[in-house]
Amino acid sequence: MNVEANIMFPQEILLTLRESKDEFIKELKVTAAVKYYKDKRLSIGQCAILAEMSEEKFIKYLGEQGISIFNFENEEELLEDIKNA
Repeated sequence: MNVEANIMFPQEILLTLRESKDEFIKELKVTAAVKYYKDKRLSIGQCAILAEMSEEKFIKYLGEQGISIFNFENEEELLEDIKNA
């Protein structure tokens, strides 16, 4: 089930960005998805849905933004993961 929400913003924003309303909304969704992923509030799958992308495309987008999908708290955790591979 989807939820619809209305947001208001000055038209000047669209003019300054030289984007359509749809392009702006799409970018907002992608930006929110990246933030929620980085903050570990949503999974990659949930973020991909929010960003209206496939998981593969969202992972690729994260890589293009320099955001790793491999999150290790410390070197020991990384070494443990490598050992278990």
